[in-house]
Amino acid sequence: MRPDTSDWRDDSRYDYFDRLPVEGLAWECLRRYVPYQELYSGLVNAAAEAAPLPKDAQQLWGLRFRRQAGLVRA
Repeated sequence: MRPDTSDWRDDSRYDYFDRLPVEGLAWECLRRYVPYQELYSGLVNAAAEAAPLPKDAQQLWGLRFRRQAGLVRA
């Protein structure tokens, strides 16, 4: 499912970017990247989204977590 992008020109929609730490900005960029979305969709379809990310995917996307990642809700 694609997000609603009808108001992408509204500057106020991106004000939170000014307060993001570097990790947050990296995540915002990665989650919008179609190849990453496809990988994640494949994990969801395989009911494997709770499993550790495969090592090759960790290397490809530069994802490393010091502790188990939790859900982020906006």
